[in-house]
Formats: sequence, C-alpha cells, structure tokens
Amino acid sequence: MYSNEIETVEKAEQLIRENIAALLYFYNDSCAPCLSLRPKVAELVNEHYPKLKMHLVNSEKHPEIAARFNSFSNPTLLIFFDGREHRRLSKYISISQLSDEIKKPYFLLFED
Repeated sequence: MYSNEIETVEKAEQLIRENIAALLYFYNDSCAPCLSLRPKVAELVNEHYPKLKMHLVNSEKHPEIAARFNSFSNPTLLIFFDGREHRRLSKYISISQLSDEIKKPYFLLFED
C-alpha cells in the first residue's frame, strides 16, 4: 500500500473537501496500463502541479469507493478543483492531455 492510498469513501470525500486541488487515481494491480501510467502521472503532478494532491484508489480492493465515484474502468483519473469534479479521464490517457486539463484551473487557483 502507498502512503497516499485511500481505503474508505469517507476519507476520499474528506480529501476532496480539504484540498483545493485533488486527483483520484483509480487502478487495480492486474491492469498493466494502470501500473505504467501511475509513475508518469505522479511525475507530472510533482514537477508541474505540486499543490494538486494525488491519491490512489485500488478499485479491486475497494469497489465501494469506485462505485461512489462512478469509476467502473481502470485507469480512471478524477480531477477536483474547489470540491467539484473538473475532469474525468479513463482508459487511454495521454500525459499531455492530462496536463492540458489541469493547467488552466490550476494556475487560476494558484497564481504566484
């Protein structure tokens, strides 16, 4: 288990409420694209969007969380800004597309 892995619906909802920018990464261990995409997403977030809090949800171990967020395929990324779902990306996800989806609202919220 990773330190940023979510194990309850309540914890997922709390993280979305408490963080102005959050990303839920739904995956399962038997999904090869999920496992290969995860480090790329983590690198993008860490390098370009450090205030966006990325959290993992293992859909296989915690189907109740996946059901709560209507995430029925893997990988699925849910991006939240200010407590609201901004974008939902599933299956074939490009890192450049993901970056484009995050960029504008992120810099509007976190202007330096």
